[in-house]
Amino acid sequence: MNTLNKVYLTIIVIILTSCSSSELVEVWKNPDIDSFEANKVLVIGITSETDARKVFEKKLTASLKKNGVKSEKSIDFFEKSFTNSPKTEKELLAMESKLLEAGFDAILLSKVVAIEDKVTVVNAYRNMDKDFRNFKDDYYQNQSIYYENDYYEEYEIYHAETSLYCIYPDKERELIWKGSIDITEPENIKKATGDYIKVLIWALKGQKLLIVEDEITNEDIDL
Repeated sequence: MNTLNKVYLTIIVIILTSCSSSELVEVWKNPDIDSFEANKVLVIGITSETDARKVFEKKLTASLKKNGVKSEKSIDFFEKSFTNSPKTEKELLAMESKLLEAGFDAILLSKVVAIEDKVTVVNAYRNMDKDFRNFKDDYYQNQSIYYENDYYEEYEIYHAETSLYCIYPDKERELIWKGSIDITEPENIKKATGDYIKVLIWALKGQKLLIVEDEITNEDIDL
């Protein structure tokens, strides 16, 4: 990441965290990619809470579309039974092929990867330090979150992560960008989701990913 991008992200964090329950704490961007635009993006929120998943995917796709990015919710695209049971790597490869046939060339995958201040620490910091270079491995290793109904109880801070994957048919399916965001008010789903998405969209804009913005404007800061 060059100096200009670091300064840009620092400004974003200062502006957003002054009135936000979410904070961008770490970013990684493929050094071989300066900018990335997709024709169609699939938005996936991995969580056992169906209502929270619906709210998150609905708000994120709406925000992407507002910024000129064609996107679709996984809760609409997947068959209802898709997340009812763990999928094998072979099944995930078949799913990627189905996405390509439907015109998708990118995936935004979001999940909670670690927690703090849980009364009984179970699955804490699972996969926090693991680097997934493609969508299949990331989804495969984290899909059990769908089935852990107590995964989000009694937490003070959620360490969440969103990864942007390219699935071009004629290129290696690779990780383009990853951002880690801390959520400090997880009990308020509506506010936490809105704040998370605002931070995420700003980060993507700053890195020239999916959304292309020439400059920061006051109109964009909708807090």
